[in-house]
Amino acid sequence: MSRPILFAIDDDISVLEAVVQDLRRKYGATYRVLRAGSGQAALDTLRQLKVREEAVALLLSDQRMPGMTGVEFLEAAQAIYPEARRVLLTAYADTEAAIRAINTARIHYYLTKPWDPPEEKLYPVLDDLLADWNSGYQPRFEGLRVIGHRWSLRDHQLRSFLSRNHVPYRWLDAAASDDARTLLQERSLDPEVLPVVLFADGSALVNPETDVLAARVGLRTQAAQDFYDMVVIGAGPAGLAAAVYGASEGLKTLVIEPMAPGGQAGSSSLIENYLGFPAGITGADLGRRAHMQGVRFGAEFLVQRAVGLRIDGQYRFVVLADGREVSSHVLLLATGVQYRRLEIPGADKLTGRGIYYGAALVEAAACRDEEVYIVGGANSAGQAALHFAKFACKVTMLVRASGLEASMSKYLIDEIERTSNIVVEPNTQVLEAMGEEHLEALRIGGPAGESVREAASLFVFIGAVPRTEWLPDAVLRDEKGFILAGPELKASAKFAGIWKQARDPFLLETSIPGVFVAGDVRHGSVKRAASAVGEGSIAVQFAHQYLASF
Repeated sequence: MSRPILFAIDDDISVLEAVVQDLRRKYGATYRVLRAGSGQAALDTLRQLKVREEAVALLLSDQRMPGMTGVEFLEAAQAIYPEARRVLLTAYADTEAAIRAINTARIHYYLTKPWDPPEEKLYPVLDDLLADWNSGYQPRFEGLRVIGHRWSLRDHQLRSFLSRNHVPYRWLDAAASDDARTLLQERSLDPEVLPVVLFADGSALVNPETDVLAARVGLRTQAAQDFYDMVVIGAGPAGLAAAVYGASEGLKTLVIEPMAPGGQAGSSSLIENYLGFPAGITGADLGRRAHMQGVRFGAEFLVQRAVGLRIDGQYRFVVLADGREVSSHVLLLATGVQYRRLEIPGADKLTGRGIYYGAALVEAAACRDEEVYIVGGANSAGQAALHFAKFACKVTMLVRASGLEASMSKYLIDEIERTSNIVVEPNTQVLEAMGEEHLEALRIGGPAGESVREAASLFVFIGAVPRTEWLPDAVLRDEKGFILAGPELKASAKFAGIWKQARDPFLLETSIPGVFVAGDVRHGSVKRAASAVGEGSIAVQFAHQYLASF
């Protein structure tokens, strides 16, 4: 992180050199010392520093300079760096002007020349001023900067990826931020081609694919080896539990996840009924902790998407989106589910442009003082409503059922009732999403009939569908795509024609021996984070039994 700046300005080169030397001798280890020979040159430098988001702690300017006096410079500099401490350097004859400048230019102090010895006449004054400045100073953010549009689906996806992988960044709205336009211009980037990711070293990625961005921020996108004892697909609670237990018990374990640790639970703003966290825990934090725990035991995590599966004897080969393959003896399918899409006019066009699936926590701050609509009545919808209520002026929950009691935990219902800016509308559904560039209104049907309401943000929680279309037909599923395992598998009419083993399948084993399933993607699973963690850990025990059979 670059050090804050002390800026000395004087047209007399010998005086300027003396000031700089004294500043560096005392403060050089903590601050950078810059110089300028005129007020105009100093202002030009300050504007450049502002664009680069450099911190300026102190301005020390001589009063008698041609073209622009010290008072005039400090007054102009106040508009650029209002928090910087402003010191005027004067001759004895200028003390009255210096005193007047305390009011006009808001200078903090003036010093008369000469200031020798600095240990008595310079440093004590500057020490006080710098201590005062540091009390309110927050070091500038030096992570990634993302420039995009609020109503861009790609921008939303990119920010979600960074947030859920705990990569710090600062977002700049290209339509509203002067800094964003300046940064794009400095790097000769097209403001029409967004989003753009800017790095601290000056490089940039324009509308990058997820795997490219992942590699650039230090996430692993290629497996370290070709073969593992166990490959886990999905890093939700089930997959993370399997990673922890598998790696801790000596299995070479690889976890493949296209987005971020935590899965669907990772987007939850607060999980309050998870065992061991009496104050609750965010889904992102739960995922982060479990990821760290898995890495500590030696599990390897890969940011990739699985697109195929093939079987060759005792080996299970997972085909990745980049065309590579990894193999293992045991495969655990923990891909979880995704929220069902809204099947209404306008929904597809406005997805990511005001319509979001899941909590979309990266959008929370953008909803400040707006009205937010939430569709759904289960726990995830309730958690999201409570989170957005901290930012939005009003949160309206549109619930198709007659109430929340049948689908939501009582503790959430009680909290929603206590939150004054959350309104629950039962027997109500969204009929149409309206808007051109972004969501502008919703057509809603309820007990009182249809109505059209202004709306900028709609968050959808209407049930879950599995992501299993990439699996071969040999992996038996129910009519909705959830994977059959154990007793449910044996009940399938196709079981006898596929299962060739003399033994019965293990409890969480699919129709392919050595391929297990855990978590929400399993047919008949309990849709709770704790249940998924239990299944992920149990699957490892069955994996050991399977490995012991050959």
